[in-house]
Amino acid sequence: MAYFAVFYTYSTDTEALDSLRPKHREYLGSLDELVASGPLVGTDPGRALLLFRADDLASVEALVAADPFRAQGLVDDCEVLPWNPVLGVFAV
Repeated sequence: MAYFAVFYTYSTDTEALDSLRPKHREYLGSLDELVASGPLVGTDPGRALLLFRADDLASVEALVAADPFRAQGLVDDCEVLPWNPVLGVFAV
């Protein structure tokens, strides 16, 4: 298993984001591969970091593609990067 950092840049449509946020969080909360997620504070437009532990990049890309925010076009940019923690609680 490997770690992957996912960076979202959200749409500026705050009304749509607010409306869909419960489904977005419910979906993310159902994923065993999700280690942590949350907004990056003080970013404009809004951004978030999602941290996954999964077998490969393709599986993480599929998981984030199914996120209701992404499915409804509320993520303007999504970057998925392999991450190699060498120190701290995530180091393997």
